[in-house]
Amino acid sequence: MNTTPTPFGAADHSQPASSRLDGRVAIVTGAGSRTADVGNGRAAAILLARRGARVLLLDLEPEAARETERAIVAEGGQAITLACDVSQAEACRQAVATAVEAWGRVDILVNNVGIGGPGGSAVDLDLEEWDRALRINVTSMMLMARYAIPEMRKLGHGAIVNIASVAGLMGGTPALLYPTSKGAVVNMTRAMAAHHGTEGIRVNCVAPGMVYTPMVAGRMTPEVREERRMRSLLQTEGSGWDVGQAVAYLASDEARWVTGVILPVDAGATAGKAPSPGLAPDKRESKGG
Repeated sequence: MNTTPTPFGAADHSQPASSRLDGRVAIVTGAGSRTADVGNGRAAAILLARRGARVLLLDLEPEAARETERAIVAEGGQAITLACDVSQAEACRQAVATAVEAWGRVDILVNNVGIGGPGGSAVDLDLEEWDRALRINVTSMMLMARYAIPEMRKLGHGAIVNIASVAGLMGGTPALLYPTSKGAVVNMTRAMAAHHGTEGIRVNCVAPGMVYTPMVAGRMTPEVREERRMRSLLQTEGSGWDVGQAVAYLASDEARWVTGVILPVDAGATAGKAPSPGLAPDKRESKGG
């Protein structure tokens, strides 16, 4: 196995041909991380580059994405960083145009940007913050797809991966905005898959569970972190790398027959709870009547 040590793990260039992305161009939104920890976007971008893709890294804070770019280049990959507010249509158009100008095509779009949004229920949440968060979490994905899909049509194929959350699949989240927006991403994925399947464009969704990423790292105590870890069936902690591996699979030809899928990456959290002690077997003999 040919591996090169890097600050973000070892680069593995020995993947099977169906997993390779040589010659393809990917756009990853939210490709930076605010801390040294690796978030979903950074992990996805690095893993796509390791498979051979050239990657346009979009982030509202470009220096965060430049660290991702440095990691990719250190492994021999190609990446460009672009400051981009994906909640604005013109910024999304320019981002796609940048990828086309640099590399002539767009094969893959990873819609990763998302925020927690305002807290509160329908009775007390801030309406302006509600509108802003929906535009970031939902509208931005539609806008990026609006400009990327025409480029994919020219190629006769494409892969879009939207990042949602298991919060969009189940209840139990204290705030209303976050699960609402992630549920919208889930069904937007299905609708887009139906709209563009005949064009050879696959649209899938990754729904991360309680992974430990920079987005949550500064907002929890060690006790809460441990409680989150124990809440899944595997009772292990996930990271951005686990989400990134799912993205890389869905973007590759290994998933050529997969579209409209919502893939939870959650250590079994959405499968239910571990079995609790049941009743003793009923030893009463059945009697005819």
